Amino acid sequence: MSDRALITGIGVVAPNGLGVKEYWNATLEGRGGIAPLTRFDASRYPSRLAGQILDFDPAEHLPNRLLPQTDVSTRLALVAAEQALADGGVDPAELVDFDLGVITSNASGGFAFTHREFANLWSKGPEYVSVYESFAWFYAVNTGQVSIRHKLRGPGAALVAEQAGGLDALGHARRSLRLGTPLVVTGGVDSALDPWGWASHLSSGLISDSDDPDRAYLPFDARARGHVPGEGGAFLVMEDEQGAVRRGAGQVYGELAGYAATFDPHPDSGRPPALRRAAELAIADAGLEPSDIGVVFADAAGSADLDRTEAEAIAAVFGPRGVPVAAPKALTGRLLAGGGPLDVVAALFALRDGLLPAVPYEGETPDVYGIDLVRGTPRPTSARAALVLARGRWGFNSAVVVKAADRG
Repeated sequence: MSDRALITGIGVVAPNGLGVKEYWNATLEGRGGIAPLTRFDASRYPSRLAGQILDFDPAEHLPNRLLPQTDVSTRLALVAAEQALADGGVDPAELVDFDLGVITSNASGGFAFTHREFANLWSKGPEYVSVYESFAWFYAVNTGQVSIRHKLRGPGAALVAEQAGGLDALGHARRSLRLGTPLVVTGGVDSALDPWGWASHLSSGLISDSDDPDRAYLPFDARARGHVPGEGGAFLVMEDEQGAVRRGAGQVYGELAGYAATFDPHPDSGRPPALRRAAELAIADAGLEPSDIGVVFADAAGSADLDRTEAEAIAAVFGPRGVPVAAPKALTGRLLAGGGPLDVVAALFALRDGLLPAVPYEGETPDVYGIDLVRGTPRPTSARAALVLARGRWGFNSAVVVKAADRG
């Protein structure tokens, strides 16, 4: 069995585009999805902007029987998974069900669902709590629901590492391929935009308080004042090379060639953060050198200290301004477990089309950062490999390397 993990299908549910083409076109055009939060009345909160997926009617995409038992995040996950399978031309009924795995990441669980049921419990009594509360809240529910709906009975897993978890899911999926599972549906989706979820976002102290959707989230900018939370993410169909050939996969977007995860030491330890090590390990795992990487898709926290730490790690690996840095999540907000997989999608399309997406705002990247941020308009590139970085709160670091599809 080949060690190559090929990406043959993609599904996207993002604040600036529902579907792969819509998302990528919006990203290249600099069209964002950050706007005033409408899921509830946020006027009394210090931050009021979010990357919401608007005009999404789950009844148009899912059977009625699924609606009472699913949270917003699970509905988005089911739609993204279905898109990815359809995009890859995968009909599970034509394949062996135990050869098809599902590995996802989720950071918040079914927030809106469970908080609604808590309100029913406290205000009305236990008899008004939905029986589906027993699983709709859980981090693993997206893996389970996707598996059940499409009869994917192979290895299943759910990983939780906040913003880094989505890349961890992709790395774990590649491991499953190497252990003998021919095909895995993998990725991450999150949504926590109900009042309780919003309070949990605000508790980080890292949320922008700007009311200007175009200036609220400015990664690596001198005016950076925090990030904007969002919802959504991406799912991928990942296949072993030989399995993809046997199945007759009609397209290959690229290859997940390298993966690594590290954990930061305690801030008082005197030891440096471990993001640089994650990047170096992922590049080595791909069998590449830093000079082979044509672009870095950054974690892009949007806070001065965190941006500086990431910029220092990138500069240490590639040299000052040694590689273009892209931050398309400036258009969507940070999507927790969905952010990393969505950046992987952007990286694959950037390599395919020879265009690096730009942050839409003009501004100034402090010289001390030592990075080459792609600004204003997309930048042509001949890159054949990209590094994608993600960091989760409390010390999680993940990195993946994707290679472009073979030209032929």
